[in-house]
Amino acid sequence: MYRLITGIAGPSGFGSASTAEQVTQGIDASNLTAIITGGASGIGLETARVLALRNANVIIGARNLEAANEAKQLILKDNNNARVHVLKLDLASLKSVKTFADNFIDLNLPLNILINNAGIMFCPYQLSEDGIEMQFATNHLGHFYLTNLLLDKMKETAKSTGIEGRIVNLSSIAHIHTYEKGIAFDKINEKRSYDDKKAYGQSKLANLLHANELSQRLQAEGVNITVNSVHPGLIMTNLFKYSGVLMKILKFCTSILWKNVPQGAATTCYVALHPSLKGVSGKYFVDCNEFKPSRFARDKVLAKKLWDFSIKLVNAA
Repeated sequence: MYRLITGIAGPSGFGSASTAEQVTQGIDASNLTAIITGGASGIGLETARVLALRNANVIIGARNLEAANEAKQLILKDNNNARVHVLKLDLASLKSVKTFADNFIDLNLPLNILINNAGIMFCPYQLSEDGIEMQFATNHLGHFYLTNLLLDKMKETAKSTGIEGRIVNLSSIAHIHTYEKGIAFDKINEKRSYDDKKAYGQSKLANLLHANELSQRLQAEGVNITVNSVHPGLIMTNLFKYSGVLMKILKFCTSILWKNVPQGAATTCYVALHPSLKGVSGKYFVDCNEFKPSRFARDKVLAKKLWDFSIKLVNAA
């Protein structure tokens, strides 16, 4: 908490006050291709901008193509050498996820970095087109399916280039506020027991568990790809559109803890690009430093159960 408030750097040399540009200073990513989901606004856009600034080839996956193309133009306005592509992606639709993955594969590009950034927060109860509770569908299941679809491309790229692949899941400190058993497997779509805050926490816990389980599987295979999770911090972005007055009051009362967007994108960019994290996998980062997540997040049995559960949901859809 002291470091969060003061911005004092942790063991990595960076802290809560560090920006995405600062943590990637001097890094040349010109030989890297990165996909960023939700890169049309907020910290996703800042992540895309900074990776492009470091010369990475950036693909923005976004539901709103108009907003994504506007984001692309903003990046190009400040950096006319930026390599930025836009592809449609609606994570609440497994069909859209499959189409996005197919369209990316058709570009015949390598894939070094996958940043599972997009998400929704505290929305009223609703189901996705596949019949899955919307926060779980968008924040976890869409990214789970997308990652699986792109994994062979990432393995192929890592093997042929010798460059370590990196997958980054955006989780949240909110993963500690979830349902009683962590993941409510038997009530995942139940309206009666739905709690918008706990459902969000559940989806963010799922992001962590997914990263940890995938990390173990890739290590067992001897694949040169790392998988980590990050908490970006408290940032007022479009994620809070369902929270209105409540979040304005919260921000007023806790203003000292909130970050701006460049600071919010720092941990993502650090984990995606920084050479000091070569070979580091299955970890959780806060303010660009490794942090111990909740008991549920460290539960390997729960992670395996979520993996199997997610496979069944995808197959059923």
